[in-house]
Amino acid sequence: MKQFLQNSEMLDLSVIIVNLNTKKLTLDCIKSALAEGPETKKEIIVVDNGSADGSVEALENLASRKLITLIKNKENLGYAKANNQGIRIAKGKYLLLLNNDTIVRRGALTKLVEFAEDTPDAGVVGSKLLNKDGSLQSSCFHFPTMTNAIKEYFLGQKGHFKKFAPKGKKPIPVDALVGAVFLITPAAFKRAGMLDERYFAYFEDIDYCRKVWQTGLKVYYLPSSEIMHYHGATFKKMAKRENQWRKLIPGSKIYHGVVTHYVINTILWLGQKWEKIFKKS
Repeated sequence: MKQFLQNSEMLDLSVIIVNLNTKKLTLDCIKSALAEGPETKKEIIVVDNGSADGSVEALENLASRKLITLIKNKENLGYAKANNQGIRIAKGKYLLLLNNDTIVRRGALTKLVEFAEDTPDAGVVGSKLLNKDGSLQSSCFHFPTMTNAIKEYFLGQKGHFKKFAPKGKKPIPVDALVGAVFLITPAAFKRAGMLDERYFAYFEDIDYCRKVWQTGLKVYYLPSSEIMHYHGATFKKMAKRENQWRKLIPGSKIYHGVVTHYVINTILWLGQKWEKIFKKS
């Protein structure tokens, strides 16, 4: 892992993709990343979290052709831990954590790397995310504080707690990005380190962005880099829609602390009730 920071002959970019029983999505994602363009020297590392849908066999075929490096887990180790496995063997100057339910548009990864190269205070950089129909997808957060929860649900200030999509064509600093497309610079990695493996799924992206800001670096949204995101396809396979909120709870308790988690949870519950009453009236 030391060569990630020191090797002058390193690749530009290590793309790390985690797969769990989503073979077609992952293969399409890999194909798009490979076809993204020759301008950026990159490697693709795929970490399989115990798939049983034929993913491993398909990925082994790509690995045998030297198109990817494959790490095979016997069970689902969670998103943060799996990404860290990829990070440990990465040879690129920059790390890109890329969700497997994404399609990389031409030049998108090169633009991320070029922006990071030209922006010394960049710690994390994320792309503009698009829905399947080409419409803009919300991909940025303000930090989920109690104050921002009140602003969102009681003061009508949208985008303070829920995800939002910045407008405009210029790169801007944001509090946090969703982890679908998550470029980590060498400076950020040196200061903030690996992902926190206490997070099994969810909150690891916001947590890392908070750490990056605390080190004095910034998190940037880069709208010129466009990537299509199917949005949570892996986790939809893991649980029904009504169980999604329950999966956020463990991460929220780690991120906020137990007391703050319950206070914010109460604000959200009351706020959602308030919204329903307001709409009816």
